[in-house]
Amino acid sequence: MMSSKTVCVMDASGRLGSNLVNRLIQRGYTVHAAIQSHGDPLLMQSFKSNKVRIFDCDLLDYHSIMNALKGCYALFYCFEPPYDHTSYDEFMGEVEVRAAHNVLEACAQTHTIHKVIFTSSVTAVIWRDQLTNTIDFDERNWSDINLCKKLKLWHALSKTLAEKTAWALAMDRGLNMVSINGGLLMTSHLTITNPYLKGAAEMYENGVLVTVDLKFVVDAHICVFEDNNAYGRYLCFDRVINCNQDTVELARILSPPSSTNVTTLEEDVSVYQQRITNKKLNKLMVDFDNNLL
Repeated sequence: MMSSKTVCVMDASGRLGSNLVNRLIQRGYTVHAAIQSHGDPLLMQSFKSNKVRIFDCDLLDYHSIMNALKGCYALFYCFEPPYDHTSYDEFMGEVEVRAAHNVLEACAQTHTIHKVIFTSSVTAVIWRDQLTNTIDFDERNWSDINLCKKLKLWHALSKTLAEKTAWALAMDRGLNMVSINGGLLMTSHLTITNPYLKGAAEMYENGVLVTVDLKFVVDAHICVFEDNNAYGRYLCFDRVINCNQDTVELARILSPPSSTNVTTLEEDVSVYQQRITNKKLNKLMVDFDNNLL
């Protein structure tokens, strides 16, 4: 039996996915938490609730995806790299595309699924040739695949290819899909090795280096799910890194104190013009009640 109060979070083993599960429970939903075998045991402990059913799920195994989706009204899809391939390289795009294809096809074959909330990234939007000559970025922009390959921006390449695959399938199968293109996710585990940060200097100088708080991005996912007027893509960030004060603060978060040349950063008085907008999401979230239980 399907209920509009039963939803699936896949992959629920990451920071975003696990927090989505807990927020959805708080708002009265029953959640199918689809996790891969490499899920953080500490995160898994927070799922001890009679409103959560845990499913082992391999994103490259179509049948395990179908099993997790059964009886769900909606899917929140957040890709997490497989246990044996945790870094982003030139092959990750193939893995992420295959996973997106499997998930969207499974949704199309699950008659109870009415909506898909697909987690993508700002890196699928901002990478274009002649970046400085481009007008401000919004949800209509896509990163250039050939440029991503040329600059070895594997995170941007993977996110772009996977999201394009998902949209193509959603349109072909008649699925109601909305995407959240998030900025750099700010968590306690964030380090300079995060693949999102490849090309960070160029993003900073061109006013498109953006971050997002974990709670904000979780609420954004729930908002676009609950609001029937939500459509298409939504850029999701709550801070733009475009001046020296911001870069000093971010550098201290990303690196140990001994390895951060804060003095050099503090001498930089440049302020770069913001060239990316999230007005579409902010307009949608004006009436969102994030305290609703």
